[in-house]
This record gives sequence, C-alpha cells and structure tokens, in this order.
Amino acid sequence: MARPLIVDCDPGQDDAVALLLALASPELQLLGITTVAGNVTVQQTSDNARRICELAGHPEMRVYAGCPRPLLRPLQTAEHVHGKTGIDGADLPEPQMPLQPIHAVQYLIETLMAAPQPVTLALLGPMTNLAVALVQQPQIVEHIDRLVFMGGSAFEGNVTPAAEFNILTDPHAAQVVLSAGIREVVMLGLNVTQQVISTPERIERIRALKTRVGEVVAGMLTFYGKFDLERYGLPGGPLHDPCVIAYLLEPQLFQTQPCYVEVETTSALNLGRTVVDRWGTSHRPANAQVAFEVDAQGFYDLLTERLSCYK
Repeated sequence: MARPLIVDCDPGQDDAVALLLALASPELQLLGITTVAGNVTVQQTSDNARRICELAGHPEMRVYAGCPRPLLRPLQTAEHVHGKTGIDGADLPEPQMPLQPIHAVQYLIETLMAAPQPVTLALLGPMTNLAVALVQQPQIVEHIDRLVFMGGSAFEGNVTPAAEFNILTDPHAAQVVLSAGIREVVMLGLNVTQQVISTPERIERIRALKTRVGEVVAGMLTFYGKFDLERYGLPGGPLHDPCVIAYLLEPQLFQTQPCYVEVETTSALNLGRTVVDRWGTSHRPANAQVAFEVDAQGFYDLLTERLSCYK
C-alpha cells in the first residue's frame, strides 16, 4: 500500500526535482504540498510548486501556501544560488492550477488529525509551517508516522561555518520540531547530501531522456551547479532535497546512525548549528536517525529511472 505523504518545501531547483521524484513514485501517496518562505518568498515558492505539478501532469495536486517568514528572525532568501525565480533554468509558464484557499498550517493540522493512518512528512525547507502547527495543535505528533528532513549538518554548514541554510533560516522552528517527540525522525544533512553531486555526466543522462521533464531538470541543474562550481570547485550542484524522497523509496542507499540532535538558538557564533551527538557523550536518548553516507550513483540511477516515467 502506498505511503501517505505530505511534502513541505520551498522550491528551489532541488525541491523541484524532489517533487518530480515523488510524483513519479507510486509507492508514495502524495496528499498535498505545503510551501514556506526560504529559497525565495512564499509567493514564489507557491508558484514554483504549482509549475512543477503542471509540468508533471498533476494539475489536480493541492498546494497550500504557508508562513511568509521565520518565527523570530527576518527572512533571508537565496536568490544568489537559485536565481530570481528560485528555479532559474526551468523556463516554465505561469501556473494555471489554483492555490488552495486555506493556510498550510491549517491544512497540516486538519489533515493529520483526520488521517485514517499516520502520515509521513517530508520537509525540504525551513520548518516554520510544522513548528507552528505543533504549537497550535500538539496532538498532531500522534498522527505523524515519520518525519524525514533535509537540513543541518553533522559537520560544517554552508551559510556560516556552523549552520546550514534550512536550519539557519528558522532555527527556532527546527528546535520546536526536533523536541516535539515525533516517533521517528530522519535527518539528511549537508554532510551526506553534498555527496550527491549533479555532475555533467549525470545531467546528460537526464537530458538524454528526450522529454520535456528531462529538458527542464537538466536546465535547472545546469544553472544550479554554477554556484557550487564557483564557491567550492565542485563539478555540479549537490541535490540536497531529493535525498529525502530517495530515502523514502530506497532507504538502503543511506547509512544512518541514531543520535541526539539539538539546534543552537542563542549563540551568535553558532546560531542554527545542528549539534549532533554521534557518540552519546551527552547521555541523552537519540531523537533522530542521522545519515552519514550515501550511495550517490545508486541515487542518480533511481532518479533517472523515475524521471524516465514522464513522457
């Protein structure tokens, strides 16, 4: 039976690829998509999510706009990485499918509380929507089967030496989520997602599908890789967010370890750092499975195979 799933995201080229992977996977029953401010404004992320749904041939999918800013901090977006639209390189038309009239937080609460079975959540951006939902209705914890998120790092960050973008954008929300008592949490941080690099060869495999989706994904990844080439000397951009969907489909691609994880919310120097207690030195019980290794080629084989489903 397909796993019921809600994707919370801030598209972003890598979020867009994650959505395409989810929509191409019959093992997942995508109930809805919620959007949040992060890579670009929530207005833009909501437009981008709908553009991707239409590209995938799923205009019936429901998209719910969420929080326009973090809980306490001013919003800092990442157009310098993703371009003005957030999905530069895609060249997609304005979406025609409607944005749903209720707020993403309300959707999360109502859907989780009414779900006949616990729902999996995939968080691909800042955790603001889920944090607000947990504060408004703490009982939703009982209806979350598993939370898999892209964010943080067991080692260094990418915005500051300590912090990764998704967590730094709203560290207070991330700490609310990680301390909520969700029964299973999986963290896919920079230390593993930066191993999943969209090299020119991997992009050409996707372009060689000779479909509209293949062309769009190849175009997005070519644009997206420019930042990492210039900053890190990498041969392409790491596909951070699709790792979440890949984990749900083929968890054996990842090596994880139970750890206690806490988010730094007070230190000016380390704000947004995910403090990962890999070796149990704090003597606190693990609250997450943290990924440390990934089969990058296996990931790209899975992604390319699923994208080939689009005609």
